Parts: sequence; C-alpha cells; structure tokens
Amino acid sequence: MTGGDWTLPSPTVMRHGGAGTVGAIGDGVTDVEVGDHVILSVVYPCRRCTACLSGKSYVCSGSRSEECLLPDGSTPLSLDGGRVFPYLAVGSMSEYAVVPESGAICIPKNVPFDVASLLGCSVATGFGAVVNDAGVEAGASAVVVGTGGVGFSISMALRLVGANPIIAVDLSEEKLAAREFGATHTLQPSEGLAEEVRGLTGGEAAYAFEAIGRVQTMESLPSLIEAGSKAVIVGLPPKDSPVSIDALALGESGKPLIGSNFGSTVPGRDFPRLAALYLAGRLPVDRLISHPISLDDVNEAFDAMRRGERARSVIVF
Repeated sequence: MTGGDWTLPSPTVMRHGGAGTVGAIGDGVTDVEVGDHVILSVVYPCRRCTACLSGKSYVCSGSRSEECLLPDGSTPLSLDGGRVFPYLAVGSMSEYAVVPESGAICIPKNVPFDVASLLGCSVATGFGAVVNDAGVEAGASAVVVGTGGVGFSISMALRLVGANPIIAVDLSEEKLAAREFGATHTLQPSEGLAEEVRGLTGGEAAYAFEAIGRVQTMESLPSLIEAGSKAVIVGLPPKDSPVSIDALALGESGKPLIGSNFGSTVPGRDFPRLAALYLAGRLPVDRLISHPISLDDVNEAFDAMRRGERARSVIVF
C-alpha cells in the first residue's frame, strides 16, 4: 500500500488500527460514553444493508470507509483549506481521530492500548481467518505462509483452537522465531516445500493460510493441502494481480480456496471476545509488539516492514 500497490485519495493520514479513550461524542451517540476505552474498526458498519443485517458487516455495502470518508461523505481533517483523508476513515497516525459511532468498540479498561490497537487489526484478521473463515478443528494440521503480524496472529489462533502440527513458512530467519507464537515447526520456502510439509504432517496439511499478499505464494497454496481441505488467502496483493490456479485440479480434489476479508470479523462481536482472550492469557498479543515507537520513527518502521523485519511496530503517543 505504501509503495503504491493500491489507489488512495491524497493527502492521507495513514494507519487503520488504533485504540484510545473517547474524548467527546456527537449528538445521538449512545454506544459509547466519554472516558470509554475503544478499539477503532477498519470498517464502520452502516447497520442497515443486507450484509450487516445478515451478520456480515465486514462486507458492509453502506460503509464509506474504503473511500476514507465519514458516513456523510465528509472528512474530519483539513490542511490549508483542503481536505485531508483519514485512511479507512480512521487515520490513527495522529493523536486524535473522529470516527463514526459504529467504528468505535468498547473494551475493558485494563487492556493496554498498544495491545488493543493490534486486536482490532492484525489479530482480528488472523484470528478470524482461523475461526470464522476456515473453522479449524482441534488436532488438524495447518501451514501458515508468511510470519508478519497477521501470520503470527494466525499461528496464535491455531494454537488456541488446538491445531497440530502448525507449520510456519517464511524467508526471514528473524521471523521464523515463530514458535513463540504457536508454530510447532518452521520452514523456509523452497521448490520442495510441499514435500517438506508432507514429511511433517504425514500427508498434506488440512489447512493452509497465505498471509503475505504475493501472487506466487497464493498460487502454491493448494499444493500444500490434502483433498477436501481448505486454503485461505488472507494477505492482500497489489491491485489488479490475477492468480493462476489449475481449476480442474482444484475441482477434482475438492479443495475450497477461500478469500478472507478482515477474517470475517464482526467488530462489535469479536473485539470484546479477543480482549477477553487476551486478559485470560489465551492470546499473548503483547509479544507481537517488537518495537514501540514514536510518530517520528514511522518512516524507519515502514522501511523495516519493506525489508521483512520486525513483528509489529506500534506508535505510542
């Protein structure tokens, strides 16, 4: 995204994951009160469209978050008389944010804000991909391709539901310290990756997750799973990136290939659930925070991300 992979309005205040204290509310707001601790959602549900009414607010058709606009088409930011766009109607690389009521979800006040900011973003996406999209059962084998913040979150969720073995795949030696987050085995990608997976699972894996957003790894995903098993695309590739899949082989083997949008997360339902799991010690999200940083350090953090370094850098104001 920061390299021009997707089209955004400009100028834009970046970042879509965030958490903080409610400082003020507008007329008619009843979901939150001043002083509440909230997680900001990357999609603010309109609560009226067919998707929202059927429990699929992650694909809400009434939200204008992808336009980086509030529900009335405005932006809360300006510069020299011109509009400034908060990314996904959040723009959390700032001390203050103005968001729709449905985009701020209350959480317990003993959840640290740095942890909460990840619960509403990478953790929700990874957890949801495992629980909501794939429905992984205890004892099932799984492969996670990519061990950034989302990949680590997938591994944590797999451990939580009792998957075994959990195989993490990444080029980065630093990130292959993935066992801390739930992986039982780690591998580096190679032409023989599918064979290595078979050696660890006694066959192909029952589930595979792509958490990078690379066309090449998406194309290889079906080769890692057994017949009748699920492959889940969680990473987001650059715009207009078609993926070549052998449709006949996919159909004959009965392998569903699933696209995961925000882990099919329903913020009002899932954010409090994730917070409760963190407080119970079941989701050690704080371990994902490899680098607490100030806003001044953000360009260095982006450079590290492009190099495939770090788990998660979190801006702490």
